[in-house]
Amino acid sequence: MEKRICFITGTRAEYGILAPIMRLVAQESRLQIIATNMHLSPEYGLTYKEIEADGFGIDAKVEMLLSSDTPVGTVKSMGVEAIGLADALDRLRPDVVVILGDRYEVLVAASSALVFGIPTVHLHGGETTLGAYDNAIRHAITQMSALHLTSTEEYRRRIIAMGKDEATVHCIGSPAADTLSGFVPMPKDELERQIGFVLGDRYVVATFHPATLEHGDEERQTKAFLDALDSLPEDVKILLTLPNSDTGGRTVRMLTEEWTAARPEKAKAVASLGAKRYFSAVAGSLAVVGNSSSGLIEAPSLHVPTLDIGSRQAGRARGASVVNAGSSADEIKAGLARVLSPEMQELARTAPNPYYRPGTVRNAARLILDFKV
Repeated sequence: MEKRICFITGTRAEYGILAPIMRLVAQESRLQIIATNMHLSPEYGLTYKEIEADGFGIDAKVEMLLSSDTPVGTVKSMGVEAIGLADALDRLRPDVVVILGDRYEVLVAASSALVFGIPTVHLHGGETTLGAYDNAIRHAITQMSALHLTSTEEYRRRIIAMGKDEATVHCIGSPAADTLSGFVPMPKDELERQIGFVLGDRYVVATFHPATLEHGDEERQTKAFLDALDSLPEDVKILLTLPNSDTGGRTVRMLTEEWTAARPEKAKAVASLGAKRYFSAVAGSLAVVGNSSSGLIEAPSLHVPTLDIGSRQAGRARGASVVNAGSSADEIKAGLARVLSPEMQELARTAPNPYYRPGTVRNAARLILDFKV
């Protein structure tokens, strides 16, 4: 019988990383897709449509997101997801579940598969992000997973130290970094047409998420971030992608949208660019600014420097083209000056990406397909 391999995805970024692997897996197995969380929310761009536009069929849509970003609302959303996943997994009966990362909806997916007795393949385990509760979630998912595909050797060793069988832990690199090694950006005029904003020759790509272990400080940190962006030279424009559905995320989103609306010639905020537009924008930018993992994992492959702000990504491996800054406006301003400096621009052109290994996508698909259940 053809193996049923089910990918569970909840965000735009995670799907963009998984999609090339899904295409290869679909060639030799019965691919199943469960879309949940932000994919099904108008607020976050209804990104399930991107999955369908790529030619994939979605086998189950699991609604879960409540109109609240408080801890109570987040936990209730997780409960709604668990109910929906129970029905979806019972109907689809996959042989293997594949998940990526460390978000709360992925935690629910891993725990649901565990109860059903379905082995889970986990990508990007073993990493450390000290400023977010995602850090604990990631390690919890590791304990519930049967096969582990890590992005660096350090992370492989960490998972083995957590008691997992060495034979089940494979360092393959980052699938996104592998995909980007051959990436051809879309023409800038076409990108500008699609987003409805003229980027010009000098711009930064910015994303700011709440540091979820610092709940209650979102307003101060976001205002400091936006205040620092105001210090950019007049000819530097700003393309912002709005935050994910994290606890405190709506505060960040509201402040970012208000700030952008007051600067229509200077800045543009979008809910979701999709992978091709996002990486095309990054490839032509002066820098990636904020606290998204993409600044550490993917931007170095596009030879663009990153300013990583605050504690959200603290502890994660980073290359020489990544600059760290605290979360105050003055610290961010100093960091901006550094990443925009000619020295850092030149360094980013040659600095290696610690997450890159050739053949990651192909190796990930092979390991998933060959996994004995």
